[in-house]
Amino acid sequence: MSKERGQFSSRFGFITAATGSAVGLGNIWGFPTQTASHGGGAFVVAYLILAFLLAYPALMAELIIGRHTRHNMVAALPQLSSQPLPRLLGKVTGLYGVLTASLILSFYAIVAGWLMAQVPAAVADISGQSPAKNWFAQSSLARDGLFCALFSALTAAIVARGVKDGIERWSTRLMPALILLMLGLVATVLTLPGALEGLRLYLIPDFSLITDPALLTSAMGQAFFSLSLGVGTMLIYGSYVSKSDNLPLTGAYVALIDTGIAFLAGLLIIPAMFVAQHRGISIYNTDNTLIAGPDLILQTLPELFNSLGVAGGIIGLVFFLLLSIAALTSSISMLEVPVTFTLEQFKLSRRRATYWIATTIFILSLLILFNFDALFTTVVSVSTQYSQPLLGVLLCLFAGWALHRDKLLREISAGFPAAEQSFFWKIWPGYIRFICPLLIITMFVQNISS
Repeated sequence: MSKERGQFSSRFGFITAATGSAVGLGNIWGFPTQTASHGGGAFVVAYLILAFLLAYPALMAELIIGRHTRHNMVAALPQLSSQPLPRLLGKVTGLYGVLTASLILSFYAIVAGWLMAQVPAAVADISGQSPAKNWFAQSSLARDGLFCALFSALTAAIVARGVKDGIERWSTRLMPALILLMLGLVATVLTLPGALEGLRLYLIPDFSLITDPALLTSAMGQAFFSLSLGVGTMLIYGSYVSKSDNLPLTGAYVALIDTGIAFLAGLLIIPAMFVAQHRGISIYNTDNTLIAGPDLILQTLPELFNSLGVAGGIIGLVFFLLLSIAALTSSISMLEVPVTFTLEQFKLSRRRATYWIATTIFILSLLILFNFDALFTTVVSVSTQYSQPLLGVLLCLFAGWALHRDKLLREISAGFPAAEQSFFWKIWPGYIRFICPLLIITMFVQNISS
């Protein structure tokens, strides 16, 4: 294996890196706001079911392909077949995945920049510097461009250091910090008046809503986006995993931690909304739906923090620090997809490949910022709502049909000698061939038709 590619030094290193990739704004921002938009507890139930019916099998497909081929997505998929047409399709799929990862990171860096700016805003608020607080807290082209650049540079600096010294080292530091910060915030918010009403909405589902196609499609998209599926991030991370690791068990750890943190994020944000309502802050739109998306994170919750005085300023600082860490752990994996392709395809050093790609994606981010109304929502929809599920289907098909069953078993058995007799092996190969692609396509078509 090339020194430029590297390898995770331990299972713990891989789990923290892969979980860091999965645990990002998709969990801490996206999951609670989707829950708020789609009936509370009903969305939670649908998400948890789909995370294990669809997302975990697809996650395993990426990890197995990655470890088997030890290559980037563009080079890996053609290796799975000796036939010209599947090889061509594999290359096109890989290039599409690299492009999609780059597009996701281009808007993700903008959103992460918004959140990073709230950290100095909270510090200025605590220290009584109102002019500085207003500049950091309020969106402007100058502020958004500056913090997008800072976030992009920070991501690139970590990726440029490689797998062990960059991705693994920082993931093992950032993920424990993220979990501790979140637990502290949940414990604090649940003691405030109004939190119990939010808990009821979040934990008691209205089962009549679960069959709603819009809810199911959103839950599927959330599960894929949350676990970083479809764009090759987990395939790349799988290519850095030791042959001695038990992939089904390790993948299950990643899926469980990811869904657990998403659930924890809901325990934080949904009750916080009703704490805000208890303090006289509006949490409903004009159509009587709960506020979600940027308005929830960047307006409603900061209003809540402001209403709590000095303690609210400290809570706000910790909250936006938490979101910034979550954004960083995910952006590292997304940048790794085009970087690994570039360094392997064009034989560049890791450092040079990283800074070339990071600069190109930052230019895309600036293009979106300067044409925000026309481009932002379109880029988000094309890359996450449409491209990720389609790529997920293709990766399932490659793992199930192009990679021979004997090679699949050999790869899984490398770190799991009892694989052939396991429940996983009896279910997963057929599931990834037929059921998983069919379910994803069905929900995708429902989304298009509605």
